[in-house]
Amino acid sequence: MVNVGLWVRVQAKPGRERDLAEFLTGARSVVEDEPETVAWFAVQLGESTFAIFDAFPDDAGRRAHLVGGVGKALADKGPELLREPPSIEYVDVLASKLPGRA
Repeated sequence: MVNVGLWVRVQAKPGRERDLAEFLTGARSVVEDEPETVAWFAVQLGESTFAIFDAFPDDAGRRAHLVGGVGKALADKGPELLREPPSIEYVDVLASKLPGRA
């Protein structure tokens, strides 16, 4: 069951759109090692605007993810790739449908 999530919006620096897309695509392998990250999506909203949505069973899972590999990598690469710091919103999941989960 998922109860909480994160909506992280990021804006690529001009000319770094492809690099940011590749970074986000590669981040999937890091998230696969996080058992409390039930769902994780990296999406492109516009030419230079991207977002990550991820879902967790509880706040402990969400906190673990924030200090995990993707968060650290984004902090390291952010100044190089991002126009501004990520916008991170803590969200409550009202309903979900995931494969193999009730």
